Amino acid sequence: MEETISTTASKLGVFRSGLTLTSIGFEREAINEALEYLENKEFPTTREEAWKYTRLSKLSNTSFSGNIQPLLKSIPSVHNDSFRFVFENGTLTERSSEIATSIKEVSSEKLIGIKSEPQLFEALNLAYAEDGLFIEIPNKTIVQKPIELIQVSNNNKATNLRHIIRLGDFAEAEITLVYASEEKSNGFLNVVSDIVLGKGSKLTIHKLQLENGTDFHFSRENAKQDKDSTLTINTLTLSGNLVRNDVNVKVAGQNAETNLNGAYILKNNQLVDNHTVVDHLVAHCQSNELYKGVLYDKSTAVFNGKVFVRPDAQKINAFQSNANVLMSDDANVNSKPELEIYADDVKCSHGSTTGQLDESAIFYLRARGLSEKSAKSLLVSAFISDVLNKIKNQEVLDFIQSVLNKEHDWDFEA
Repeated sequence: MEETISTTASKLGVFRSGLTLTSIGFEREAINEALEYLENKEFPTTREEAWKYTRLSKLSNTSFSGNIQPLLKSIPSVHNDSFRFVFENGTLTERSSEIATSIKEVSSEKLIGIKSEPQLFEALNLAYAEDGLFIEIPNKTIVQKPIELIQVSNNNKATNLRHIIRLGDFAEAEITLVYASEEKSNGFLNVVSDIVLGKGSKLTIHKLQLENGTDFHFSRENAKQDKDSTLTINTLTLSGNLVRNDVNVKVAGQNAETNLNGAYILKNNQLVDNHTVVDHLVAHCQSNELYKGVLYDKSTAVFNGKVFVRPDAQKINAFQSNANVLMSDDANVNSKPELEIYADDVKCSHGSTTGQLDESAIFYLRARGLSEKSAKSLLVSAFISDVLNKIKNQEVLDFIQSVLNKEHDWDFEA
């Protein structure tokens, strides 16, 4: 085993941080499969379709010392009243309820079946996970308060967190994930969430990314839906050096609904790469995807969304849209929405647009007394509001708007 780790370490730069094998009770066979995959997997390059527009050479050449700086600022909080859990530099330091527990404290029997997909960062996560949350909501239980999971970083270390989220039949829950870092933070955060929704269950996840350092952030949600379930994931990238979001949903029960909404507002040389896969395996289901971006300076965005409709998945409604506004001639967007349909009785559509603000609209607003900066702020905030309006939790919406008002001086109507 040590030889396997050593050989892999020499191949993948991210292992130079001295990571140790997970002590979490995953099945040994699954861990060995992940290690074997890593051993035979080269680091992704732009020659691979999944990484065509995202260069990882800087990450592959980076050594992480493991140094941790003191957290200088207060830990951000979205909700006034929530079940709150805080990870500081990968260590669980605060938990306010027994509704969730550290995954290190979970019996191995509850982790049977947890495996990694054939993807480098997911295999890395399974083999080297140091902690995470285990959330299991019993049948017919409605969680009355949001579950708030906050990860703050100020480090130069590689951190792998694994979250397990399971909702029983007709259970309901709302989870807010907050990722924040100090300006001096320059670490590597790799988070995987395994999500299972029972019959008639409802889960809403708000994922808020506001990392101010030069961290590498990789986040992945693997979800499976049973019949009559509803899954909503709202991904808001408000700041981040290099961010990769992967969402993979298997719709395995009829009359299930999947909603994926995303907004990203980038500046300087920031990069965000959103990859989504919704796999419709059965009939009578619906999926909706809406992603919008605003890009300043020399920032870059990637959107690659794919919807599969399998032969037995008749009567599917699937809609996918990606729209972007470039606020600079140096900003760049690569958008690729895709449909792969093997059924003949479906309603599916996809679309992508990228452009600049309408000069006539700016002129109209300036003619009515607004400055050019205020006119542009009003237009871009109206543009991104299509996504924000999908968020039903007012506290989450207020938090996002306050960040955007502070960072970009955007105007939002009360």
